[in-house]
Amino acid sequence: MVEKVITLEQVSLIDFLGAENANIKLVVDAFPNSKIVSRGNEIRIKGNPQEIIHVNEIINLMKDYYDKYGKVSTESVEAILNHGKKEVNKDLPEDILLYGAKGSKITPKTVNQKKLVDSSKKNDLVFAIGPAGTGKTFISVALAVKALKNKEVKKIVITRPAVEAGENLGFLPGDLKEKIDPYLRPIYDALYEMIPSEKLKYYMENRVIEIAPLAYMRGRTLDHAFILLDEAQNTTSMQIKMFLTRMGPQSKVIISGDWSQIDLPRHQKSGLVEAMKVLKDVKGIGNVTLSAEDVIRHKLVKDIIAAYDKYEEKNEKDKGRAV
Repeated sequence: MVEKVITLEQVSLIDFLGAENANIKLVVDAFPNSKIVSRGNEIRIKGNPQEIIHVNEIINLMKDYYDKYGKVSTESVEAILNHGKKEVNKDLPEDILLYGAKGSKITPKTVNQKKLVDSSKKNDLVFAIGPAGTGKTFISVALAVKALKNKEVKKIVITRPAVEAGENLGFLPGDLKEKIDPYLRPIYDALYEMIPSEKLKYYMENRVIEIAPLAYMRGRTLDHAFILLDEAQNTTSMQIKMFLTRMGPQSKVIISGDWSQIDLPRHQKSGLVEAMKVLKDVKGIGNVTLSAEDVIRHKLVKDIIAAYDKYEEKNEKDKGRAV
């Protein structure tokens, strides 16, 4: 008899093996002539060479399924045993972008979020503009993770400009990346919701997923990547031009921003505003605008945004009369 040891890495064992190893027990039952034992993160298989190859293929298909859906159920193991690659490669229902780290469905929840998904399918570069809480960053991260899981890209790069939002970065400890990481918390939260923690740790340690300040993008060419620029309203004209010219072959880019939260000094124009004017007639670029109607936070948030919009509109009119 021949023995093979399969080591499981970057997986949640309970989500992969099932409660009380229920998933592996199904594989054991399907191959009665082999001895299959699961201990910790190792699966040991003893049997004839041909059957070991077959068991190894099933375990690899279970890994692929786990990478795609974040969890392996007993039903999915049965389907893999019966249908093989067809089960792993089947398309997700149209409204589901991917399954999260705990098997939750990640879907666009509003009409404009769906427009962002559709625009990203049609265009390699998309501008997503809208107030906080509209899900533009969350959906953008989901699209990037989906592309990575489907092997459409080799890496994800997420960046934002290092501009203070009322705070002073200079007084914070650490280098530029360490100073800005707290500002990227919503992106980290989204990633943890979509990718099992062990897998995410592996991706970040191996730079498959890279989160960095915009200044770190200078001089690079990002190919076969899904690139997200968050808080783009705080870029200068030079910064956003530099970022846009980083795009390499087989890359996708989503640039998100919020007109109402520009933190640049008053004398500086927002690079995002300028870029959208300059590029408005360029084919292959999508534009999606989200509004207070897309806010999926507390119901009061919509009313708060509407009240501020009304207040700012009145102030602009008053300024106009004064002139």
